Amino acid sequence: MPVLRQALNVVRHLADNSPLDKNFLNLTMQAQIEIGFEQLVQLVKRLPETQWTKLKQEIDKEKVSYKEVSDVEAFLLTAPTFTKKQLDEITKTRKAINQWRTK
Repeated sequence: MPVLRQALNVVRHLADNSPLDKNFLNLTMQAQIEIGFEQLVQLVKRLPETQWTKLKQEIDKEKVSYKEVSDVEAFLLTAPTFTKKQLDEITKTRKAINQWRTK
């Protein structure tokens, strides 16, 4: 999914900085989303220096937001978890509550 997001950002960037008419840009956006990764790389390599710089800045912004998600993931992965004994106690309690409710 990150590759698709970056591809969409490339297409948006090209659309925002292109002198072509809107109808052509809409068609171009649809076609560029469907291209392969290697083709996308080749298109990006052909960008003028100013557009390349802007694109690089946008991609770096995306990396920052992914890092924030990674921090959350790291927190969740290091958070405390139930022990086997605690899980067994929860299961036992649930069974007792369910038996009590059905009486």
